[in-house]
Amino acid sequence: MSLFGLSAMSSLDGNTFVYKQLLWLGVASVVFILSSFVDYRFLRRSSVVMLSYLVLVAALAVMFVIGSSFQGAQSWVNFGAFAVQPSEFAKLAVILVLAKYFSKRHVEIASVRHVIVSGIYAFIIFALILLQPDFGSAMIVALVWFGMVLASGISKRHIALLFILTILSGLGAWNFVFADYQKSRILSFIHPLADIQGAGYNAYQSTIAVGSGGVLGKGLGYGTQSKLKFLPEYETDFIFAAFAEEWGFVGVMMLFILYTIIIWRLLYYASKGTSNFETLFTIGVATLFVSNFFVNIGMNIGLLPVTGVTLPFMSYGGSHLVAEALALGMVTAMYRYSRTVHPDLLKREFLGA
Repeated sequence: MSLFGLSAMSSLDGNTFVYKQLLWLGVASVVFILSSFVDYRFLRRSSVVMLSYLVLVAALAVMFVIGSSFQGAQSWVNFGAFAVQPSEFAKLAVILVLAKYFSKRHVEIASVRHVIVSGIYAFIIFALILLQPDFGSAMIVALVWFGMVLASGISKRHIALLFILTILSGLGAWNFVFADYQKSRILSFIHPLADIQGAGYNAYQSTIAVGSGGVLGKGLGYGTQSKLKFLPEYETDFIFAAFAEEWGFVGVMMLFILYTIIIWRLLYYASKGTSNFETLFTIGVATLFVSNFFVNIGMNIGLLPVTGVTLPFMSYGGSHLVAEALALGMVTAMYRYSRTVHPDLLKREFLGA
């Protein structure tokens, strides 16, 4: 999938993005290998998980003071030669703290109190990211929380309550949180042809690029929408459209199969987890990938508003790529080491001891 992303970048404006992304791929590969050999059983200690969570909360808070702005979002720490986006790692912190919280209260999840407390953990990260403002990443945090709540065994009555709260939160965000450009994106989604030279331009060009790929695509380097720069943000938000234009329906199906394999493997590891913590963490990682996948492709084909969400493993950028490699490395290590957990420890964890 990363090679697919590189192929789309290589046909656009020379190889500047390719060389930088190759460097990040090398870093991500090292991170994956190293993290896959760490014994993460120390994360079963609540103090370690909470420390990781608080560190990421502090990092997000600091963004309002030292963060660099890009595309209207003050969410980057600029180190000169490269920049880091803490929100990508904050998503992992949310998964960790929720996995720990639900693993100790699995038998009590029917209580709405635990749904509310877990929501507070996620909401703190959600709010800090939303205020940057980075609506796309904030929505991914919300989807990860919702997916993990469902996996933990929430009742149907509570699901209905969450649905109502989501609608109310959306109305509140529209009136008090969303910036004008974010409202324009949502309105252009509802009326896609109302302003194709303004707010709806990106989505319009993206759907043209995807549709023009046909069955076999235009060929590597022959994507007119991307190569002639009609398609904006071709290396990040709209990398799928650039890829679909050159590889066509056949290439898209290959891409979908690869994503399906990764999600299937994650769910398989989750089913083999010897404790609730490993199972819930792995489900959280799977939810993270699925959320990014559907939101990014949805906005590329005009089914969802443009929110600035990257496509896992394909979009240009180092922060999300390293965070994804770290997540997969942690899942791999948990699967390897969790098979040696002592039964008494599992019993204490299940009972919330």
